Amino acid sequence: MPIRSCVVVNADTGGPTPVDIRIACGPGGDSLITAVAPRLATGSADVVVDADRCAVMPGFVDHHAHLFATAAADSSTPCGPPAVRDRADLAAALARAPSDPAGWVRGTGYIETVAGDLDADVLDGLHADRPVRIQHRSGALWTVNAAAIRALRLDTADHPGVERDPLGRPTGRLWRADDLVRSRLPGAGPPALDAVGARLAGLGIVEITDATPDLDDRSLTALITAADERRLPQRLHLLGVPLGKQVASSRVTTGPYKIVVADAPMPSLTELTAAVTAAHEAGRAVAVHCVSRAALALSLAAGVGRGDRVEHAGVVDASTARHLGELGVTVVTQPGFLADRGDDFLDGSDPGDHDDLYRCASLTRVGVPVALSSDTPYGPVDPLAVIDAAVHRRTRLGRRVGRPDERCTAAQAFAAYQSGAATPGGPERRIAVAECGDVVVLDRPGREVLADPGAARVVHTLIEGRPV
Repeated sequence: MPIRSCVVVNADTGGPTPVDIRIACGPGGDSLITAVAPRLATGSADVVVDADRCAVMPGFVDHHAHLFATAAADSSTPCGPPAVRDRADLAAALARAPSDPAGWVRGTGYIETVAGDLDADVLDGLHADRPVRIQHRSGALWTVNAAAIRALRLDTADHPGVERDPLGRPTGRLWRADDLVRSRLPGAGPPALDAVGARLAGLGIVEITDATPDLDDRSLTALITAADERRLPQRLHLLGVPLGKQVASSRVTTGPYKIVVADAPMPSLTELTAAVTAAHEAGRAVAVHCVSRAALALSLAAGVGRGDRVEHAGVVDASTARHLGELGVTVVTQPGFLADRGDDFLDGSDPGDHDDLYRCASLTRVGVPVALSSDTPYGPVDPLAVIDAAVHRRTRLGRRVGRPDERCTAAQAFAAYQSGAATPGGPERRIAVAECGDVVVLDRPGREVLADPGAARVVHTLIEGRPV
């Protein structure tokens, strides 16, 4: 039976006393908060949720995620810290890894501190019996062994991401060649998203921007179908919709056009300017993947400006931060990386860059709209963990990253996770009449949540007024 109304009772929304929240659910999946007051009548409600005087707030919006990669990672073998720390660990992990239906081993999360730079010869020394592909934790590189080279027919592949030795033979290293791998892997298409959607809903995520670039027809159809059939309960905002393509769905919207500005190889200014211009002429803003200082400088020179987005912004100096504010460019960033791999950043980068890593508060101060996100599966997916990282900016070993005034307040960090997918860094949603009915209930009062966001947990998630 369809749900027409829901009431959340005993909600701590930051006021002096608990309130009740009535949400009306429309037949098309839309929902609005229609009343916020003490002791609302609940007799006509289809669903009543007791918040037990705990915090109730707008649901979280993950402004940068990769859903298919997250689903695939859930069935992959971890190949990096903390599960795998050295060469012996990696060999053991590959040996016990289950094969997929086609007999392949898929690994994720690799970093060079485990066993150095991987190539096919190194992987054969670790596991040669089955085809193996291991993804670097950056998501930019796959490394495959000799059996996988043969299965993928890399000797015949005409793709710029296939690294070759001086004799023209594939080395097993594939740079940003996901399209090639997908086209030559045996399989039944994109992975199902049911489990991923349920897990993200359990973390309070009510809306998702999928940042996967260049979605082909099969992947685009799979995303739309999963959302329309509510196998993925969240609404979707897609950056990878091809220019000129139309999306017909009430639960899926088209976002800026994703452009990856890779560091190796970096596109020329002419190439990047042409891509940015083509998107703008097609009526789309752009969302440029920029991790390094050089990638960001190139993107700004190529015409990225007002209404556009910079994804990641891993290194931003003070003068560039001010320039972003003047241009009106939005930054969608991931401070969760600081907690997850900040020690590697500090140990492996120029000390002069440390104050410029994954800026948050200083960008806001110079007028840059800032939204937070996970980059799942490459970064921590729990919004409360990412918010906690934005507040404390500490690594696993407890080292502080950047200047003390780079820390966000908890209220700022929550707001950066609660703007709509179409307006990242814009006004956050609120618990108020006429606001969206996507809400979460946490496990403790609001003052405790703000004091220690990382200790809080989501206990109820309502999307479009429906408990999920």
